[in-house]
Amino acid sequence: MSNHLSQKFEEIVGKGNVLASEVDRHSYSYDAAVLPPKLPALAVRPETPEALGRVVKTCNELGLPLTVRGSGTNLSGGTIPSVGGVVALTGALNKIIEINEADMYAVVQTGVITAKFATEVAKRGLFYPPDPGSQAVSTLGGNVAENAGGLRGLKYGVTKDYVMGMSFYDVDGELVKTGSRTVKCVTGMNLHGLMVGSEGTLGVFNEIILKLVPPPKASKAMMAIFDDLGKASETVAAIIAAKIVPATLEYMDDFTIRTVEDFAHAGLPTDAKALLLIEVDGHPAQVEDEAAEVEAICKRIGATRIQVAKDAAERNKVWEARRAALSALARVRPTTVLEDATVPRSKIPAMIGALEAIAAKYKLTIGTFGHAGDGNLHPTILTDKRDHVEYARVEAAIDEIFDVALSLGGTLSGEHGIGTAKSKYMVKEVGLGSIQYAKRLKAALDPKGILNPGKITGE
Repeated sequence: MSNHLSQKFEEIVGKGNVLASEVDRHSYSYDAAVLPPKLPALAVRPETPEALGRVVKTCNELGLPLTVRGSGTNLSGGTIPSVGGVVALTGALNKIIEINEADMYAVVQTGVITAKFATEVAKRGLFYPPDPGSQAVSTLGGNVAENAGGLRGLKYGVTKDYVMGMSFYDVDGELVKTGSRTVKCVTGMNLHGLMVGSEGTLGVFNEIILKLVPPPKASKAMMAIFDDLGKASETVAAIIAAKIVPATLEYMDDFTIRTVEDFAHAGLPTDAKALLLIEVDGHPAQVEDEAAEVEAICKRIGATRIQVAKDAAERNKVWEARRAALSALARVRPTTVLEDATVPRSKIPAMIGALEAIAAKYKLTIGTFGHAGDGNLHPTILTDKRDHVEYARVEAAIDEIFDVALSLGGTLSGEHGIGTAKSKYMVKEVGLGSIQYAKRLKAALDPKGILNPGKITGE
């Protein structure tokens, strides 16, 4: 059967682009989530959009589950394939087709690396704000499939806010076009809105039209240092209550600070109980006014000191340290469980307090960092999955983390998606009616259920 499948797909993508060895199958059986791997039958690497469409059509004709995979950085199991299914790799579909400076949009293939795209856009004097933590390796197709966020989400929004349109393949391999290169477009149904965040369950992306914006004229970054977690979390709420919207407003607890500093040597204060990394941007006069007001709020609530970046090099060093948080924490124990609990911004103090209590209750090491300005925290549990007794406590802690987030009016995911990791919690947030509606929609568009089955709503 395996040889037969290999030959069939070799006719579509070429012999060198069908990966069916034991090593290859294992390589594409998992992603960045802490979930059991599932061995696909094979992986294929289409080099043209037409080949990608034929792969989709062939999988549907044969009833083969199909999972599309960019860089595999997914943290909720969204790119873990089905056993015996096909993995379609988008690495060769990596062309930036157009960057239009006059109309401020770009057209890209799905395998374009996020950071590479942002750099190319910046060379044209424009700005693509979404900046997921994995931007150095994640793909734009994956970002759209998961509706990825990032450090700048507070002010600039997430991926969905920049998708103007796209083309994608339905299960029959037919190309569907939606949206436009124009600023305003209300032609037909908002199918690209439906596709964003669908995690590969409703169609397979071909090309994506992305909105670009002018870059800010000025910015100022600062680090506010606290000797109390509560004061740091109260400061986040106070800044937002003052009607100031920083470009970034990031949080680190004491354990994360020490771990990151040991890893990145960025000059972080290892004696701090918590810190906030804050950046305001915009018109130079606005930046000066808002930076001064933010400093005043931090001091009023109890920051022990505030360090303002003197230049771009100092600013970049601190932000690189923040982006290294997950890598640094992952060195501590064999298993790293990065969660994505998000609450209304005013509930940040309550959520941070709950995380401290949960860590103590279950006797676990939890380092917390994240995008505090938009309520998106990343409690990171450091454990060893081979210790079954401890990991049972981890699973109980995760259940409680999401229960608390939902009780505070929050959500299961601010940017990582649902995948298979969080599908069991979905009914608690959206209710059975929403899940049944989504399943009926899925059944109508994908009658055989071949497109990334089991994700979001479960089996």
